[in-house]
Amino acid sequence: MAFAQGAFGKLYKGTYKGEDVAIKLLERPENDPERAQLMEQQFAQEVMMLANLKHRNIVKFIGACRKPVVWCIVTEYAKGGSLRQFLMKRQNRSVPLKLAVKQALDVARGMVYVHGLGLIHRDLKSDNLLIFSDKSIKIADFGVARIEVQTEGMTPETGTYRWMAPEMIQHRPYNQKVDVYSFGIVLWELITGMLPFQNMTAVQAAFAVVNKGVRPVIPSDCLPVLSEIMTRCWDANPNVRPPFTEVVRMLENAEMEIMTTVRKARFRCCISQPMTTD
Repeated sequence: MAFAQGAFGKLYKGTYKGEDVAIKLLERPENDPERAQLMEQQFAQEVMMLANLKHRNIVKFIGACRKPVVWCIVTEYAKGGSLRQFLMKRQNRSVPLKLAVKQALDVARGMVYVHGLGLIHRDLKSDNLLIFSDKSIKIADFGVARIEVQTEGMTPETGTYRWMAPEMIQHRPYNQKVDVYSFGIVLWELITGMLPFQNMTAVQAAFAVVNKGVRPVIPSDCLPVLSEIMTRCWDANPNVRPPFTEVVRMLENAEMEIMTTVRKARFRCCISQPMTTD
């Protein structure tokens, strides 16, 4: 039985050499040559990308099959499903802060690797971030990823509006910083547990982002360092957005700050307990 569905096919759980795997079965539209060509292009691209990406925060490629009837891509199986599914099960409750920062670091470290290879993911969102049994996150779905080139030739409107950088929505030239913008939205999701722009349609969200400079509302009790990361990541000016190497450093600082705060709280708790004698 399929456990997820995308634009061109469905995801199934299977077994390969005794291990659980995810099988993406692609349905080639027979009566739409243009759509069929796009699917073929994305299939070839995703297989090529995944076969060459090897990082602990990138979903592991196992194999692919391209026969006239069935096209499929096989990857490791994520027991926890996607980050979006995980957040929906929590019913808009935020992820514990320590875990949220750990998972954000997983995504940022994976993206340091992706960008280091000169690639752009172009569809970084919670649906494409998979949670494994140790609660770590791996990046998936490289069907629309591209090698960074002179962006006049890049496809506009690739990705999903709620996570899409304004320059992509406006069909302007873009670079790797579109992924940084999307990451800022994902970080907000982790911190709040909510769907971005949940009171708007995707098209309304895109209009608000581009024409009104609207961004998700950062909680008032958010750690300043996390607030700064989000604000800089989703800045309208791509040059203001930090590279993922800097995002990782900032998140590591946030992680240290959280650990220090927890230790201090535990210490205060210990010394406030009255001493007892026999």
